[in-house]
Amino acid sequence: TIERDGLADTMREFGGIVLANACGPCIGQWDRQNVKKGEKNTIVTSYNRNFTGRNDANPATHCFVTSPEMTVALTLAGSLDFNPMRDSLKCPDGSDLKLAEPYGDGLPVRGFDPGEDTYQAPPEDGSKVTVDVSPTSDRLQLLSPFDKWIGTDLTDMRILIKVKGKCTTDHISAAGPWLKYRGHLENISNNLLITAINSENEEMNKVKNQDTGSYGGVPEVARQYKESGVNWVVFGDENYGEGSSREHAALEPRFLGGRAIIVKSFARIHETNLKKQGMLPLTFSNKADYDLVRPDDKVSIHGLESFAPGTQLKCVLSHSDGSSDTILLDHTFNDQQIDWFKAGSALNRMKEVAASS
Repeated sequence: TIERDGLADTMREFGGIVLANACGPCIGQWDRQNVKKGEKNTIVTSYNRNFTGRNDANPATHCFVTSPEMTVALTLAGSLDFNPMRDSLKCPDGSDLKLAEPYGDGLPVRGFDPGEDTYQAPPEDGSKVTVDVSPTSDRLQLLSPFDKWIGTDLTDMRILIKVKGKCTTDHISAAGPWLKYRGHLENISNNLLITAINSENEEMNKVKNQDTGSYGGVPEVARQYKESGVNWVVFGDENYGEGSSREHAALEPRFLGGRAIIVKSFARIHETNLKKQGMLPLTFSNKADYDLVRPDDKVSIHGLESFAPGTQLKCVLSHSDGSSDTILLDHTFNDQQIDWFKAGSALNRMKEVAASS
């Protein structure tokens, strides 16, 4: 549409770079060359995210979010204290230029150009279709179905990490350079919770394998538990999973052997994403019970055999000193979502339904 209407040429003449209408610098895909990583600097952007390191993977970049009009005006001025309603720009010939008030059409007068239609309808019978992916690729990986629920309560699970404070989907599955692995679940899972704060030691990406006594990164210890056949859970704080509705933030814990995420409260979309992957997103009925959780506890969730909407589950925290605490957990599962859990994921359930029809 902007090519047809001449706007793209205007942008290029102005010195801009026209990107595809898709994820880009907003999620750290900016191949920035003019500032070294770690160098302090400031940028302005009209993207809707400005987490630390979000745009250019540089934690020293200070990003201000503003309107597209102000982004252009400040870029022209090269200074954050420029006020286009009051100040003028100095031209090469020494004259002053006052920016006119922005104007334009809210929507393209000639409508949107749909572009080239590249949709390919799938065959009616896809049973013999194969997808060839190189087994040595580090960017693409074929997925295998997640395992089904075992049919009984989940017992003696380890705590991978008890997260302290804010934990967004960026903390759970970082963006930036990791996004090149979006098609390879095993590789992108190496970023699981690496910037979340561990309540045990106030550190990032340092958790204890309670079975071996050794410390390692969160993904590393998760893999160790998975390889040993040990299920694990994560405990968290308020509004767990806020931010981008990132599917990998739900896929990764499931892939690495996680069974439940137990927190004070969830961001709604992340809670649903966890359900779709066969995880148990649960909340403390009494938020103060968060303080009862010890890093070396063994965790059991009871009531799954009668799992039903609106019915609380019981969680037993078995402490290493031989004592225990039993707490109540709430959930927002409906009947369909409980079927997802039992089947192992929403996709598994869809396959079951298709096979029975």
